[in-house]
Amino acid sequence: MSMKRTNVYADPEDLAIIKEAAQRRGISEAEIIRQGIHLAAMANRVWEEPLFSRTFKGTGRTSGRSEVRNTVADAVHRESESGSAA
Repeated sequence: MSMKRTNVYADPEDLAIIKEAAQRRGISEAEIIRQGIHLAAMANRVWEEPLFSRTFKGTGRTSGRSEVRNTVADAVHRESESGSAA
């Protein structure tokens, strides 16, 4: 993967925490910062498709835990019988 250099301003306390974490984990401070940038980027990403695009038939009321579990299990079972991928 190609990387690009950039400069950022950081709070000295945050840099001290990064330094300590890098030493403890045996990796570079830059790697800690890269991981943090990646997490921040993914947390703020806008996806084109919703996370849950499939819907299930329901009663129009809030379902209990066991009812949700059973509905999902039934749907998975039906899909596996028909050979379609989830």
